[in-house]
Amino acid sequence: MSVSRSRNFILATGLLAFAAAGLAFPYYLVSLRSKPVIDPSKPLPPQAIMRGPYLNTGSRDIGPDYQDYRKM
Repeated sequence: MSVSRSRNFILATGLLAFAAAGLAFPYYLVSLRSKPVIDPSKPLPPQAIMRGPYLNTGSRDIGPDYQDYRKM
């Protein structure tokens, strides 16, 4: 029985280590970036300006937005 218990312990330890590495990986990737993705000192580029998830295609509850917005 001791061989079975030791194998189970090794397997459980390996699974926990794998799960911990998988959970820590995104945080590690974020910590590698030293500068932010978008520079806060500059205005947002047109590609980054969005008015909701559908890129201002209109909505059934409010309706489409016909107002023209000037570029800065």
